[in-house]
Amino acid sequence: MKLLVVGSGGREHALALKLKENPKVEEIFVAPGNGGMEATCIPVDIKATDIQGMVDFAKKAKIDFAVIAPDDPLVMGMADAFEEAGIPHFGPSKKAAIIEGSKAFSKELMKKYNIPTAAYETFTDEEAAKAYLLERNQYPAVIKADGLALGKGVVIAQNEEEALEAVHSMMSEKIFGDSGNTVVIEEFLTGPEVSVLSFTDGKTLVPMVSSKDHKRALDNDQGLNTGGMGTIAPNPYYTEEIAKICMEQIFLPTMRAMNAEGRTFKGCLYFGLMITPGGPKVIEYNCRFGDPETQVVLPLLKTDLLTIMEAVYEERLSEVPVEFEDGCSACVILASGGYPKKYTTGYPIGGLDPLGQKEGVTIYHAGTRYEDGKFVTSGGRVLGVTAKGKTLEEALQKSYAAAKEITFTDVHFRKDIGVIR
Repeated sequence: MKLLVVGSGGREHALALKLKENPKVEEIFVAPGNGGMEATCIPVDIKATDIQGMVDFAKKAKIDFAVIAPDDPLVMGMADAFEEAGIPHFGPSKKAAIIEGSKAFSKELMKKYNIPTAAYETFTDEEAAKAYLLERNQYPAVIKADGLALGKGVVIAQNEEEALEAVHSMMSEKIFGDSGNTVVIEEFLTGPEVSVLSFTDGKTLVPMVSSKDHKRALDNDQGLNTGGMGTIAPNPYYTEEIAKICMEQIFLPTMRAMNAEGRTFKGCLYFGLMITPGGPKVIEYNCRFGDPETQVVLPLLKTDLLTIMEAVYEERLSEVPVEFEDGCSACVILASGGYPKKYTTGYPIGGLDPLGQKEGVTIYHAGTRYEDGKFVTSGGRVLGVTAKGKTLEEALQKSYAAAKEITFTDVHFRKDIGVIR
């Protein structure tokens, strides 16, 4: 089989390596891919959002199955284009991907179908949003740009000044483009956060092993929000009791709600949850695998990934027993100094073998290029160093030991991934 993985980050590298475990897979094309994927995959110079270019290539290369990993092409309708071209694929339709593409839509869906989430109001007028903040006068307050914003369109305002500035920057200054034409203002929830990815074909929903993401740039959850500085799986806060509540009150109701709305979701549905004193609530949905959660969840997957994805496409997920290992997994992200703000790229990376790997761990490349026989940095989040262990402590110890041996100028990583507070 010939596969195509759309995207270029650590998540896509993790998907490609897992898919390659299937003996039927002969070639994996990654579009556009990155330096670290070149060792095992064939990079194709097509932008992840170039729908027509992607379909034309898939036809020409006689691709047997395509995996659309990033949010942008899914929200734009790439899955629909593959469907029209008769190319089997993994990823939801444009109508279903709106669950991530519009926060206002997802909040309305939860309200309509009684799915537990934070109280909220939606605004398309800046003055009305500001008036609501002044009248409500409750902080912290959560302010979200409605559309996609590279995982950065959420501000937790600690006071009135920060809240008003967030609304102004989103709605007037357009710091997230058209994504800020509508804003959602939510109550601030407290409790441990949990990420749960799930496979669903619209009839059956199978949660994957839970994970915990560390979003802040600096230790002790300080600094700016990032795309993710590290992850662990499973999440110690996600007990069997909580999992049962989530299945009954959140996961299955969401799948059924999307069906009822004529937006059947087939793909990976991501639940961003908070375990509040009043029970688990949804913070956000994603229409795809999370990054870097994928880098700790997939290494624990025992069932063949391609077999699951084909079953999702053919709406026979109930026939596939999806199993995970009992152990733990940890991923430490090595980032460019200055990320998520300004940073310099092009620095040579030391400590990797010729294939961009390191013994005892798996290195997922996110922001790398391969040039003149060496790997160099090309992004904010550069590498994900993932290790497995019987215990979380063992996985973390292996991951950190390897991370400390990888070098590039201004390398930065958090020292407290997996610390439970």
